Formats: sequence, C-alpha cells, structure tokens
Amino acid sequence: MKDILEILADNARISLDDLAKLTGKKKLAVEKEIKNYENKGVIVKYKTVINQDRINDKKGVVSLIEVQVIPQKDVGFDTVAARIYKFPEVKSCYLISGTYDLLLIIEGKDINTVASFVSEKLAPLNSVKGTVTHFMLKKYKEDGVALVKEGKNQRLAITY
Repeated sequence: MKDILEILADNARISLDDLAKLTGKKKLAVEKEIKNYENKGVIVKYKTVINQDRINDKKGVVSLIEVQVIPQKDVGFDTVAARIYKFPEVKSCYLISGTYDLLLIIEGKDINTVASFVSEKLAPLNSVKGTVTHFMLKKYKEDGVALVKEGKNQRLAITY
C-alpha cells in the first residue's frame, strides 16, 4: 500500500474516501494524519502544475541563477539564503554542490526585470561573490509531469 504523502504528491485532489481505500486506513484516520502533516509543516502547499505554453497570456520569463556566496561564520549558508529567498522574484532557492552554492528560480515580466533583479538586488549583497544567469527557453517536464505530447517528429530529415 502506498503512503499518504506519496499519493498526495501525485494527486493532491484525491478524495479522502479514495485515499482511505488506497492506504487501507479509515477516512477519519487519513484526515487526522493529513491535518497532522499540515500542522508540522510536512505538507506546505497543494499545487497544480500548469503548462504555461498552452496559455495565450504567458507569464514573462523564468530564469535559473547560480549564485556563488561567502558563507557566514557560525551559520554557513542559511542566513545568506534566507536574505535572498525573501525577495519576491525568487520562486525557489536551493543549496547545491559544485562550483556555485545556491540555485535560484526567478520569474520576471521580461529579461530586463530579471537583469534588474540580478544587478540591483542580488549582486550588490556583500555575501554574493558571483552569479550566472540562464533563461528557460522551453519546459519539457515539470514535477514529474511531461508537458509535451509525444507525437510524430515534424522535422524534415537532412540528406546529402
């Protein structure tokens, strides 16, 4: 039997009755367990994955920004990360391994908005040593869901 969290991660709209059937638990027990997860901060938000490419009024641009920072004594990266993720433009912030320390996902109205964020808010921070910005051109898969339908390849074959 699947765990409640695993089922909810796949389908947050599932009914309590169906969730109880899949877990082999009583509906009241499932409801109580979900409330407990919410109160403890295990379940933070219920989310819908939207394919922005299928909507006419697309939302600006999405960028991935790698940030190299100077960790602070006794707190490491946490204080710097907290200062950065509180900016409203930052949709996600991750501590990563490798050349850079933080990975940010930023949404902006246009490229200039993202550029302004980097140059006016992010780069001037004392702890920031450097940044690299990547602009998202197309999403193929998000949160485990394929956003493109697989069909026949429309490209013409190149022959010599």
